[in-house]
Amino acid sequence: MKHVLNIALLLLIPLMGISQSIEEINKSIVGDLDEIAPFSEGLAAVKKGNQWGFINEEGELVIGFRDDLVWNKTPNTKNIGIEGIGSPQFKNGLCSIKKMQDDGIARYGFMDKTGKVVVAAEFLNVSQFNDGYAVGIYESKSLRGKNPFQLKIYDYAFTEIVVNESGELLWPIQERDNIVMSKKLYNLPELQAQMISSDLLKVKNDNNNWKIVKPKLDN
Repeated sequence: MKHVLNIALLLLIPLMGISQSIEEINKSIVGDLDEIAPFSEGLAAVKKGNQWGFINEEGELVIGFRDDLVWNKTPNTKNIGIEGIGSPQFKNGLCSIKKMQDDGIARYGFMDKTGKVVVAAEFLNVSQFNDGYAVGIYESKSLRGKNPFQLKIYDYAFTEIVVNESGELLWPIQERDNIVMSKKLYNLPELQAQMISSDLLKVKNDNNNWKIVKPKLDN
């Protein structure tokens, strides 16, 4: 009888230990989340309400919840611009961010893994980084004057351009037309160029065919 009792105690002690471990493991580090994205470059995006943050591989929230990260509920995965992003993620150490401007139109840039914006949000559309480069549509404008209602009138120019991880504009690919900068009439312009290696671009022409271009990216 004593032998049987000792065996029962030996079995009970490990089970008690396991029970405590499970209780500790199941304690949520970041709770009440609406969505958890896959890990990319050591970080995973987590969603609460309409805001996203990032956890590390220990489950710690290392970038707090914010509302300027780029995501799409129904992404177009064939799109190489911001419409193709389902949930926020880091590529080449950078994650897409957006900033609404006074004209009601969003511009896009990038933050690093500390949450610091390192590429200013000044692109109408932009790809994610690949081999240290991205392609964006850069907008420049000059004041033409004022209309009879004293509202400012601007002349716009748009260039599809290669940008590096520091936000430097390296190489103009092509001029872009038919972009209307009015909130009511604005449509997000699609990218017509993409880096396919660290040295090569593919660029769509007017006939919707592609050509290969080798840009000069020395900076």
